Amino acid sequence: MYPKKQLAQLVISACQQFDVDTVVISPGSRNAPLTVGFSNHKKIKTLSVVDERCAAFFAMGIAQQTQNPVAICCTSGSALLNYYPAIAEAFYSKIPLIVISADRPKHLIDIGDGQTIRQENVFENHILFSANLVDGELNNNSRLIAEAIQTSIVKKGPVHINVPFNEPLYETVDEIDSVIVNKVKQSFSALNVISSTVDKSYTDYQKFSSIWNSAKRKLILVGVHFPSDELQHVLDKIVDDESVLIMTETTSNLCNEKFINSIDKLITKLDDAKFKQLQPEVLLTLGGMVVSKRIKQFLRKYQPEHHWHVDENTKLDTYFCLSQFVQEDPTKFLSELNSRVTSSSVKRSQSTYQNYWLSEKGSRNKQHQQFLENSLYSDLKVFNTILQSIPDNSQVQISNSSIIRYAQLFDINPTLKVFCNRGTSGIDGSTSTAIGAAYATQSQSLFITGDISFFYDSNALWNNNIPKSFRVILINNSGGGIFKIIPGPKSTNAINYFETPHSLTAEHLAKMFAFEYQSANTLDEVENKLMSFYAESHQPKILEIFTPSDINDVVLQQYFKSL
Repeated sequence: MYPKKQLAQLVISACQQFDVDTVVISPGSRNAPLTVGFSNHKKIKTLSVVDERCAAFFAMGIAQQTQNPVAICCTSGSALLNYYPAIAEAFYSKIPLIVISADRPKHLIDIGDGQTIRQENVFENHILFSANLVDGELNNNSRLIAEAIQTSIVKKGPVHINVPFNEPLYETVDEIDSVIVNKVKQSFSALNVISSTVDKSYTDYQKFSSIWNSAKRKLILVGVHFPSDELQHVLDKIVDDESVLIMTETTSNLCNEKFINSIDKLITKLDDAKFKQLQPEVLLTLGGMVVSKRIKQFLRKYQPEHHWHVDENTKLDTYFCLSQFVQEDPTKFLSELNSRVTSSSVKRSQSTYQNYWLSEKGSRNKQHQQFLENSLYSDLKVFNTILQSIPDNSQVQISNSSIIRYAQLFDINPTLKVFCNRGTSGIDGSTSTAIGAAYATQSQSLFITGDISFFYDSNALWNNNIPKSFRVILINNSGGGIFKIIPGPKSTNAINYFETPHSLTAEHLAKMFAFEYQSANTLDEVENKLMSFYAESHQPKILEIFTPSDINDVVLQQYFKSL
């Protein structure tokens, strides 16, 4: 049973042709032709999620893990706008997402007809391609759909296909028209692989290696990055150069004892003299967004002579001193650079850059450990306990705000794969993304979240696709703790509007959505509950850990002073 509508048949055939095999559908009537077609297609898996905002983040979580495009499909009107937060996140996090919206035909827009808005190009500021289909234009529609999907795959990001349908909407046929199938195949074959936004320029490795060889202070900084054994391998080689310091974030999924993997722990208390000593001559950046505000402030003030950002698609001038955008795969560039450096007849400059800062790292780690052994029960103390409890090879999703910042202060088990929505750094959709990622991997998945983020996205639990192995650790400090940590909010008389204190718990939500629920109020309770928390179960689980709102920020301030 397939839809009779030609436009629906075109979209469905194109998704099959481009191997888009997962579609997350939210209910509605205007998208009925698409819903009928996708749900009856033998090669396409369909998942139903009612809330469009949750559905989009859920799909994004799947795409994040598979690195393949996932489609989302909704009805007309405001339903489409609820996709926007996830679309923006996918845009900045470079996650392939195919947005398929049903629409009213043009003659019904802006005349007072129900459930209509101006849907064409509605995401134009945060979308890679918009395909506005027109009923009856088979050739052009086929080309637009093919270009949209190909763009999502090649450039890694969201695209929008807007599909207007006249009534009736529920007419069906036994099979998709062969003319349409052939037209889609022709469009697929005729479509050249789409290049990046700008043509790739020649990479002058001789120039790069010459600068690299002569520099005594070289800093490699890695932001958000999907786990990559190849990148890990090449950086393990590069770090043998004592003039190279490699800084990674928790979300970089890279680990080596010679890497600086807790940046804020190292640089928070440095004075001007030490900052000048840390200032690199060459800065090489790769990956996505960087969490640490301190490293951004440092590099903007103490700018390197050369800043190279390496990425296949996106040019980022985060530190206002970009001298070269290297449009290459980072692993390929670093491998080629390293091979030229190590084989060069020019002797590398002697340097104490790496050794000095690794020594500083060792001192900070001792101070870190001493503080934690004697600190009060707090978010920081709880986070330390949680990280030590996570089973090897787990996937860990972390929510935004204070939670991801706490994660930056600890050495993470190198077998873990860590993710966070840092594209827009919003709290909306963190839980939904984590559930999508857990669904995609079907491995042990843990989501660590704060209370405001969790309750904000509580509809995420309204999802029939949550694996039994999914685990949520909810750190409930009764409000937005980040606003007690950052400078500014506490100095005003409006702190309650920033922090939004509350007395909510997740217990009744857990019962409503069939999660096992436990809570803890002391460190002993946390340790005891964690002992069995990851064991197999018939339901996903929530462990809610209550921490003292009036102490957390004080402990964190004392922690940084102790360093």
